Amino acid sequence: MNCNSYRPITVACNLSKKIENPSHKRIKMDASNGPDIIEEVNLDDENDIVIIPSEECEVMEITDTEDNDLDNADDIVEITPSSEELAEDKKDEGNKYYKQKDYRRALGCYAKAIELYPCAAYYGNRAACYIMLGMYSQALQDARESVKCEPSFAKGHLRMGKCFLAMGDVAAAKSAFDKTKELEPTNTTIDAELRTIDTLNKIDTDLNRAVEVQDYRKALYCSERALDIAVFCRRYKVKKAESLTHLGRYQEAEEIVNDILRSDSTDVDSLLIRGMCLYYQDNIDLAFSHFQQVLRLAPDYAKARETYRKAKQLKTKKEEGNVAFKQGKLQEALAIYTETLAIDPVNKLTNSKVYYNRALVNSKLGNHSQTVDDCSAALKLNDGYIKALLLRAKSYGNLEKHEECVRDYEACMKLEKNANRETRRLLKEAKIALKRSKRKDYYKILGVDKNANDDEIKKAYRKRALVHHPDRHSSATEEERKEHEKNFKDLGEAYTVLSDPKKKARYDRGQDLDDEGHAEFDPQMFNAFFGSGPSPFGGFHFGGGGGFHQSGFNFQF
Repeated sequence: MNCNSYRPITVACNLSKKIENPSHKRIKMDASNGPDIIEEVNLDDENDIVIIPSEECEVMEITDTEDNDLDNADDIVEITPSSEELAEDKKDEGNKYYKQKDYRRALGCYAKAIELYPCAAYYGNRAACYIMLGMYSQALQDARESVKCEPSFAKGHLRMGKCFLAMGDVAAAKSAFDKTKELEPTNTTIDAELRTIDTLNKIDTDLNRAVEVQDYRKALYCSERALDIAVFCRRYKVKKAESLTHLGRYQEAEEIVNDILRSDSTDVDSLLIRGMCLYYQDNIDLAFSHFQQVLRLAPDYAKARETYRKAKQLKTKKEEGNVAFKQGKLQEALAIYTETLAIDPVNKLTNSKVYYNRALVNSKLGNHSQTVDDCSAALKLNDGYIKALLLRAKSYGNLEKHEECVRDYEACMKLEKNANRETRRLLKEAKIALKRSKRKDYYKILGVDKNANDDEIKKAYRKRALVHHPDRHSSATEEERKEHEKNFKDLGEAYTVLSDPKKKARYDRGQDLDDEGHAEFDPQMFNAFFGSGPSPFGGFHFGGGGGFHQSGFNFQF
């Protein structure tokens, strides 16, 4: 077969169309998805026809010999589809996948169509596919190509507007939607898109105002609303990450900026926020590394310079306070720690440590109330700060606030996975002190120190018993008499216990005195103590028989 003698002539044919040929020919068909098919037929009759057997091809060319004599059996008809028609097939295939929401496969079909025959419709279809996949940069590029191919292609301008809106470029989005409206005045979807732009503008205004007044909860709410519309906007993602950082939600903030940095490792806003997260989590050295990198990339970035300056100042001042504390310069350390707390109130973790350090100074100075306050401030910033809990518990104990003391030691036990022996011991002692606090403080009643000897205890009892004896207040009001009677009874109980070595020892250990009988006041003790002679209160004395009775003690007059 000599192909060099062929002369091409064009024949138009649709899928499976009948081709009339009045003479004997051999027909060659190129199938787009299979090997060439050659079929030889005899066409002696004018009514004989050729049916195209492949559903994937169209008759494109019939080649004839130079003399146009097709009586030779070696003469061939070649059928090949054009690039435009192949591209249309690929577009149709892509549309099928798009309707099935198989956007990845649809992308491949549209790409092949563009490769075969670039045109506005194919670029527009691929742009729509990219939008559905959230790939707005690629979608915008294709939408732009579509309007380059055909400036009046309304769908191209519409898709450009959608991409600009998703990327947060409100001005460009409005321009694109206005152009679409100009090309398609009856398109009702444009008005909705323009209303969405107005909504985003209002949210943006609220967001900027919230950031300005440092209302980061509202800023977070606004940035999330903005991202519902401008889903691919880097600026709103950064604002959200910044708000999360100031709210102490560092992991969420880092996830956002890390995602941005994966596509652009030099994004200074994201690098700054990641540095801030490290700084607020007390990872100072790594934070400084981020701040320095930001300033190398953007030396005039004011926010980065200010954050770096503040971080260095906080670190330096805290270290100065630590040096003064170690040198025993307690008042100086107290002043330095106070100055340190004013540098960056937002840095909760570092400030919690500074509050604890100042609490230690106050504890050494005997300022137990201030110690409690500083520990409470530290725990407000870091509720899992065990050292602050332990120090506050100790200070509560010194202030005789035993219930609070026990509560803090119990909280320490819960926080410590394996509570050490010392914490268990401190809790046990605190519970004993609490139990003691609920009993009468006999030392306090007598007005003596816990280390008072027998003589001091006797003298104290003698002095106070004479003051509160009921006979001395017979002319007082009923309320006053009851108060003195109570005090007189308490004095008797206190002396009964503290004058007995065994009872005193049990009392000091916090053990129940009920095990050896109640520590009741014996009314005869007063007579024995002062003698059985005339009463020091005008002839009245204790003795047997009737008289005034009061629960726990019995005196006559």
